[in-house]
Amino acid sequence: MTALMKSVGVRAMKLLSSAVNFRLNQCSETPIRSLRSFSTLRSPPSKAIVYEQHGSPDSVTRLVNLPPVEVRDNDVCVKMIAAPINPSDINRIQGVYPVRPPVPAIGGYEGVGEVYAVGSKVNALSPGDWVIPSPPSSGTWQTFVVKEESVWHKIDKSCPMEYAATITVNPLTALRMLEDFVSLASGDSLVQNGATSIVGQCVIQLARLRGISTINIIRDRAGSDEARENLKALGADQVFSESQLNVKSVKSLLGELPEPALGFNCVGGNAASLVLKFLREGGTMVTYGGMSKKPITVSTTSFIFKDLELKGFWLQNWLSLGKVKECREMIDYLLGLARDGNLKYETELVPFDEFPVALDKALGKVGRQPKQVITF
Repeated sequence: MTALMKSVGVRAMKLLSSAVNFRLNQCSETPIRSLRSFSTLRSPPSKAIVYEQHGSPDSVTRLVNLPPVEVRDNDVCVKMIAAPINPSDINRIQGVYPVRPPVPAIGGYEGVGEVYAVGSKVNALSPGDWVIPSPPSSGTWQTFVVKEESVWHKIDKSCPMEYAATITVNPLTALRMLEDFVSLASGDSLVQNGATSIVGQCVIQLARLRGISTINIIRDRAGSDEARENLKALGADQVFSESQLNVKSVKSLLGELPEPALGFNCVGGNAASLVLKFLREGGTMVTYGGMSKKPITVSTTSFIFKDLELKGFWLQNWLSLGKVKECREMIDYLLGLARDGNLKYETELVPFDEFPVALDKALGKVGRQPKQVITF
């Protein structure tokens, strides 16, 4: 058994080529509640978004039918409910993400599903439970996923599915960056670019819950006034477009806010320099993305006279440090905030059969769009 088969939850991956023309048999999707009496359990046939080589996602991905998979004693078969298309998913398919499954592979890295069947030695989960892969796990863009019980984390079914499906990659990144670099107290402030991203929106809301003010930088583009008002509604204290910050000193723009000790950068280039302009002496900028694909340029003055620190954050690296228990505790906390309306961000639910439409939107072919979430 290869690591790929286990990572994507399809132990019949060697049959992938012949499975393209596999015709789905009629089968009930009612949760099976008496499977423990069978010696060999199998999942229903599955539909999946597969790529056999790296490249542009709209060229290399395709929908295939996969045959049933054995559900072993410690396995859980999950019927997926929803899964997002994240930028990191696109990068994995393109072959440019630092860690990616070997091809052929099934797309998707996070999502939420309902337990459909369990192996004979599974006791903590039952058919009907809602679960997410935690830490995230490749292969969520398929209708049925079979993986070991240890992969799955049971969650509260009262949380809206679009948040359950998307809670790990972006909101958890925001929470960890707030916790891991600078000890901020109520009354402090932070600055960030890419404020309209889901991570940026989560930073605003999580900081507000802690009494921390946020200074937010957005791009100059059509709809920037609306974006500013949306961020203000989430709790942003200050929102500036990049052109507003083309001044020698930004201190006068802070008003009553203190100079921030912490900054977040997901853009790079000039937008990163703008974050640095706001930071106080001894401040820290954390980079977690590079949307502009431009390098970060730091002035000599920033290093010598402001003694700034530049650091990086990659969620997958943090998760690889054996943080499963801590990760799941934070997931439950974030899901509670979402359930109670204290953590919000815009998503668009798209039926699985319309995956190409969702992918085009995620690739930016039709302008800025909400987070695309596939529903099964």
